[in-house]
Amino acid sequence: MLTLIHKLNPNQVEQLHQMYLQEWWSKERALADVPTLLHNSDLLFGLWDEESQRLAAFCRVLTDWVYRAIVFDVIVAADYRGQGLGTKLIEHVTTHPQLAQVECIQLFCTPEMQPFYEKYGFTQAQQTLMVRPCGE
Repeated sequence: MLTLIHKLNPNQVEQLHQMYLQEWWSKERALADVPTLLHNSDLLFGLWDEESQRLAAFCRVLTDWVYRAIVFDVIVAADYRGQGLGTKLIEHVTTHPQLAQVECIQLFCTPEMQPFYEKYGFTQAQQTLMVRPCGE
């Protein structure tokens, strides 16, 4: 049985960090940075497995509560994949009462994940993403 949580305790933070270390897009994240990352996010969505005492899936949202919200770090622990947990996370985000009035919810994804997110009303943006890496 999985429970939706909106705050992580220190053990769950460590588990999230271990999940980050397994992914190409987050493997460089330091454990010391994760509490700050969480503190500075507006909404947290975790799926907690009470029986095994494990964080099974997680994502977070940054928002101005009016015009934009952006979903970050949608991640499912490797041994929980294929059980619809990514679906549960995105459903919790897209139906969250505080996000219901936000004009636009955005996220970044790889091309192979586009069909998954399209099922929840996300479409490919026609904008150019510009980045300025730190130190350049």
